[in-house]
This record gives sequence, C-alpha cells and structure tokens, in this order.
Amino acid sequence: MTERIVLAYSGGLDTSVAIGWIGEATGAEVIAVAVDVGQGGESLETIRQRALGCGAVEAYVADASDEFANEYCVPTLKANALYQGHYPLVSAISRPVIVKHLVKAAREFGATTVAHGCTGKGNDQVRFEVGIQTLGPDLKCIAPVRDLALTRDKAIAFAEEKGLPIETTKKNPYSIDQNVWGRAVETGYLEDIWNAPTKDIYDYTATPEFPPAPDEVTISFQAGVPVAIDGVKVTPLQAIKELNRRAGAQGVGRIDVVEDRLVGIKSREIYEAPGAMALITAHKHLEDITVEREQARFKATVGQRWAELVYDGQWFSPLKRSLDAFIEDTQKYVSGDIRMVLHGGQAIVNGRRSETSLYDFDLATYDTGDTFDQSQAKGFIELWGMSAKVASGRDIRVAGK
Repeated sequence: MTERIVLAYSGGLDTSVAIGWIGEATGAEVIAVAVDVGQGGESLETIRQRALGCGAVEAYVADASDEFANEYCVPTLKANALYQGHYPLVSAISRPVIVKHLVKAAREFGATTVAHGCTGKGNDQVRFEVGIQTLGPDLKCIAPVRDLALTRDKAIAFAEEKGLPIETTKKNPYSIDQNVWGRAVETGYLEDIWNAPTKDIYDYTATPEFPPAPDEVTISFQAGVPVAIDGVKVTPLQAIKELNRRAGAQGVGRIDVVEDRLVGIKSREIYEAPGAMALITAHKHLEDITVEREQARFKATVGQRWAELVYDGQWFSPLKRSLDAFIEDTQKYVSGDIRMVLHGGQAIVNGRRSETSLYDFDLATYDTGDTFDQSQAKGFIELWGMSAKVASGRDIRVAGK
C-alpha cells in the first residue's frame, strides 16, 4: 500500500504547492486537512475542491468554529491569558485544535506521517509537532518548507509549471494568520521595529483616531463563560463575533509588541483581537469582585504560567492539565454582568454586578451604616508588622556591635 501523508492545508499557495511537492519528494499520497477556526474567507468546499485540484487524493474539511470557541478560546478567557502581558495567544490556541483534526484524519485515512507548512524559525513548528507527538506518538512529522527546501520562489515556479488552480503572481509582504479570536501579522517592513504599522495592515479593527460614538455594552457571564450580550443570550462563538464587530469598530484590540519566541529570538508582531481583549477585560473585572483575594493573587501567577505553556506548544501537557483544574475551580462564582464603554481604542469598565460578589457595601462605605470595626485595625497592624519589626531590631543591634 502506498504511504499516505496528512497535510495541514490552508488553501494558500504554499500548502497547495506542498501537495505535489511532497508527492514528488516522498512518493506518498497526500490527504489535505482544512480546519475552519473562524478565520473567514473562502468556504470549506472551495478549499476542498482546490486541494483535490492540486493533487490531493482525499480532502478532509472540518467546521471547528464552535469547538474552537468553546474548548480553546473559553479556557484562554478563564485564564485571562496574555503572553508577556500583551498577546492573547491568537495563533497558539488554534494549533491544538488543528492538531486534533490532523491526527483524527491520519487515523481515518491510514496515514503514517503528518505534514505542516511551518518554517524552522517560528513557534508553530513546535506547537504542531509536540501536539502530534502527544496525540499520535506513532506518527512521523515533516515540514516541506523546513525539511524539503520549499521556498516561495520554488512554490510559485512549481504552481505555474503544473498549472495549479491558485493565484501565484500576487506577493503579500506580510505573513498573516487569523481566526475568530484574532489576527496576527508579521514580516515585511515590520521587521524593522522602528517602522510604525500602516493602515493597510489592519482588517479586524477600524482606526481609533476617528471613532464613532461611544458604544456601551453589557456582557453577562456564568461561571466564567460569556452567556449574554445586552441581555441577549449568546454562545461563546457568538459573543466573540459580536464583540469583534463592536469593539473592532472602535479600534479596540490593536497590539504592537516585540515578543520572545520559543526558538530564542525576539520577533515583532502586530495583533488585532477586539473581541478577545474586550472579553478578557470584562472577565478580569468580574473576577475582581467574585474571586477571593489570595486565590486571585495566585491565579494571576497561574494564568501567566498557563499562557507560557500554551505559547510554547504545551497545550496537551500534564502541567497545563493541572493548571486547567485550578483555573476551572476559581470560576465557580465568576457570574454576573459587566458594563463597559467601547470607544477610541479602549474598553473601559464602568459597572459591575453579581449575586456572588464579595464586595460588601456596608463594609466598604465611609458613610452612615459602616459595619467595619475600625478599632480592630491597630492590633492588626501590630501583628502584621511584627516579623519585620523584630528583624529590623536585630539589624540595628548587630550593626551597633
């Protein structure tokens, strides 16, 4: 039986050419796998037909938009995950769901190898291959661009020679990856980190310099999951899409950052994540009134480590699974409403309410009705500072000898 290779297929030039390129280099049959994670653009059927037209013996296509929102975006939201405090893991969280379908297709079609279109310089090669090794330890991995010397020039020449049904003459200077959680742009003139982004880079967000009238929105959560917007029930996917539209119209969620890649280099990235950033902002403010202080402090540390693990391709790791359990436990009481104003590139919270809130008006108020016993503060301070006071006395005593 002829060997079969499953290829992560986007429908673009590189992966379309990779179908025939892999076939010629290895003698294997190629099964193209396209996964919709809300990236928009062409239909799955159009992509499927293109894959077959480029020489794939089979084309596996999956609409994973709801799956991606429910099982990947929601955990990211619950963790308030921002890699290095900025990046909402747009690409990083899409790779595990694609890996899941790649391994599923490999089992279904009897493939022994999985291929992806990553270079040897980026993070995604790690995310794909570590995920594949974890879910399908018997499967081999190859990367045509990295392992078979498939450059863009060679891809264009190959496509023209074979008459492949794909546009080969237009060359976008940027590398773009997008899904419903956000959009990532890199390379081209952005590699000079002094250059400011130009307007043509953006697609999910309008310019914040000349915004429309302020847009006030109320987001309702149940156990950390967005369940309604302005009182209208929504699924997580619908919530992300609606806030992509409304926050995007106000220029919310533009991120320009130099981040530390897993392979050891720094890389300049432009992100657009209007829905993700609005939701994370709202969720964090709701946690501020529903999560106990020490739990919240530790959760911030857990969320940072969670983001690092996911960025580094460890979605399926034991530590990630353990951190998931902690984060999920913290979400028990994260239910209620957050009101925020979207305007001029900002999402500003101006109202909070929850039946499980830890905010006690009678304890917090300075007016009549205050139930806080201020007489207890003096003794509390004495005990709280006792350790430092004793240590300071020791330091003075020793220094005087």
